[in-house]
Amino acid sequence: MAVTVRIPTPLRKLTNEQDTVEVESDTVGSAVDELEGKFPGIKERLVGEDGEIRRFVNVYVNEEDIRFLDNQATPLKDGDDISIIPAIAGG
Repeated sequence: MAVTVRIPTPLRKLTNEQDTVEVESDTVGSAVDELEGKFPGIKERLVGEDGEIRRFVNVYVNEEDIRFLDNQATPLKDGDDISIIPAIAGG
């Protein structure tokens, strides 16, 4: 079950400059774990010490915010698209 993860520019140094990565995962949380296995250090950028996705990181599955779905328990199916989008602050 292939799922595409879109990697934002600030994290590409951890993925050898790849902008997309394929994972074989059935939930968002297991996709993050698989990313960590392939690219050590990426999980700490996405997940806080409490085990939750950091509040300044937005994760979407097929353009739907996982905060309005099942967060890391959001199920994935073959062909799904995960987008990781860091929040941008400024003024």
